[in-house]
Order: sequence, then C-alpha cells, then structure tokens
Amino acid sequence: MPETGLSARRAALDHLYGVLWEKRLLTHHSAPDLPPEDAARAGRLTLTVLRHLGRLDAVLRPYLERRPNMAVQNILRLGAAELLVDGSEAHGVVSSLVEVAKRNARTRRGAGLVNAVLRKVDTEAREVWQATPPQKLPVWLRKPLHKAYGTDILQAIEAAHERPAPLDLTPKPGVTLEGAETLPTGSLRLSGAQVSALPGYAQGDWWVQDAAAAMPARLLGDVTGQSVLDLCAAPGGKTMQLAAGGADVTALDISEHRLNRVAENLARTQLTATLITADLLTWEGGQYDAILLDAPCSASGTIRRHPDLPFVKTADEVEALTKLQMQMLDKALTHLEPGGRMVFCTCSLLPNEGENQVKAALKRHDGLRVIPTDPTALGGDVTWASPEGGLRLRPDYWAERGGMDGFYMALLQKP
Repeated sequence: MPETGLSARRAALDHLYGVLWEKRLLTHHSAPDLPPEDAARAGRLTLTVLRHLGRLDAVLRPYLERRPNMAVQNILRLGAAELLVDGSEAHGVVSSLVEVAKRNARTRRGAGLVNAVLRKVDTEAREVWQATPPQKLPVWLRKPLHKAYGTDILQAIEAAHERPAPLDLTPKPGVTLEGAETLPTGSLRLSGAQVSALPGYAQGDWWVQDAAAAMPARLLGDVTGQSVLDLCAAPGGKTMQLAAGGADVTALDISEHRLNRVAENLARTQLTATLITADLLTWEGGQYDAILLDAPCSASGTIRRHPDLPFVKTADEVEALTKLQMQMLDKALTHLEPGGRMVFCTCSLLPNEGENQVKAALKRHDGLRVIPTDPTALGGDVTWASPEGGLRLRPDYWAERGGMDGFYMALLQKP
C-alpha cells in the first residue's frame, strides 16, 4: 500500500476530528508535514466530507446496527465520499482505508466493519445517494434563514453549499486573463487553477477575491484622490481595489499578523496604502472622505468555501458579533467627514448581521441615510436589492455560473 495514499487520508481524518470533535476551524489546524500534493489532497478530501456529511451519514445509516466511535465513523464518511462524490475506484479506496483503520488503536477493531460497509456502499448505495437531499444547516442558522427567506430559498442555499466555489480574481483596471470568464460585475472567474502559476500573478495584475466580496468597494464609486479608511482590512482585497482606483487608502486591522498579509499583497500588486495595527473601538484616528467597514461576522455567507463553519460556530458567537458590529459601525461614523459615505458590509446571510444592523443604525443616528444602490448598475440583478436600499447577495445566485458568496452591503451617508 503506497504511503502517499495513506498519508493524505490520515491527514484528512485528523482534520475531520479537529472540526467535528474538537470544534476547531480548519484555519486553526497545524499543517501536517506532507508533500504539497498530499497536503492538497487531504484538504480537498476534508472539504468534500464536510460539504456532504449529512448525506453521507444518511447513506451509511442502514449498514450500521449502532453508531461506531467517531474515528471509525469518519473513516466510513471519507470512504463513502470518495466512492459517491469523487467516483473513485472502490478497490483502492477500501483497501487504503482498511489499512488506515488497522494502524490506529482507536479504529483497529473497526477495520472489518470499514471493509464490509464500504463495499456495500459501492455496490448498493448509489441510487440512494442521488435521492438524498443536500445537507441541512444547523438549527442556529437554519431557523433564522428560514424565517428570512422561506423554504425554497433555504433549500437552494443548502444545495449551493455542496458545490465547491470557483476561483474569482479582481483585476487591475484594463487587465484581462485568457481563459477566464469576465463576470457582469467585472470579476474574472476560472473553474480552478494553481494561483501562482497563472499569467499576471508575479506582475500583480490581479488578486484572488470572490465576486461578491469585490462589490462593496464598488459601491463607493469613483474614489480618485479621496482619503478612504478600510476597516478590518486584512487580507487586503478591498484595500487593493481602493488603491487601484486612485484612493489614498488607510488600512486598519486589529491583527498585526493579518496586516502582514496585506503588506505582502500590496507589494506584489505594486499598490500603496498606509497600514495601521489597532482596535477600531479604541483607535484615535482622523477624519476620512469615505470608509469601508467589512465587519467581523459569522461568515455564514462563505460556507461553500468553508464548510467547517456550521460545525464549529454557535448562536452565542453570532449574538456577540452583532453587538460588536453595532459598536464598530458607530465608532466608524465618528471618523467620517460630514457628508461622507460609508459602506457597511458583512459576509453573512443573517439579517441581524446585515439589513437589521443598518435599520438600527438609522434609528440611532439622526440624519444618517442609505444611498439606494441599483444592482443592475453594478452588473447584478434587480432581485439583489434589499428594501432598505442595500444589496443582499446569496450563494444560490448565479448558480449556472458557479454561485457566489453570501454578502450584505449598504452605502450610508453621514449628514
């Protein structure tokens, strides 16, 4: 049995255990000492299982008299994902995972079960798999989303979460990329590629940024010569957009480590901005013509990219985040010149982290208003407009193109 196949699968199982048992986001996992191709394969396998975990469990359930321990269960989930989602050849998958089970004290006694169940899955479960609905979101997310959007849209969002996200790029003005689709909003989209090998990477002609995440900066319009404060700026996609648009950008973030990434991205793209490591709530800065606040949030709009989120985050965290968003929005307004414009945005599907935040801010601040955004002027659809004048983007939009992240954004003007 080649050790390379075993190593990638064992690393994937370690990742799954960290998410499902230890409740740690994948970004907080230490990288295993693997060759790059094995590390990439382990990451892909992990994401595949997490995207389909509910469906995988439904398919496996009839073959289990009682639920095995989580370590064995994760081996079964991984094997079923390789067979049913990836369409991998059964002999290699089953024999490799039986060997993985034998080499671990927690799973050794389950090796026979792994062999028997996965062989049955391969020969019997494909029709059941096709008929099984997409994985449901956890109740803490599903309940508010059902209230906000209804059953049909909720199910469309859950179906969108099963599909891996394409690679989106934001180009500098006038830059094109052969083989990429130019989206109506101006982003470039590829079905998948090694980023550093793409033409224009070394020259800094573009940067990786989901099409939805590229839209908030566009709400500010022409920023040439304006002083713009980019809050919670890391990893720097919006900072680079604003700098490429001719703004005098100040990028602020509470994390020095994350700001180092902004500095690296600015250097590669040969763009400039002033970087400040600070907590906005205690920062004593100046006044700016425009502000972009991409506030910390549940990130529930990015589940198709980060399917570990529903298994780790909780409703309590969301409540704390909504309070922080309110505080940051109020503090940001103190740094905005009279008559200035501010974009408030979150990569969340929850109205309490989007539409409701803006409605509450309008009640707290006399004279503050929303400048209604026309989504068609940005290359979008009229259905993206939300009643209070902002934009509500969802993962099920552009399904035929590969979808987009869920996002909320609104353009505010200070009196």
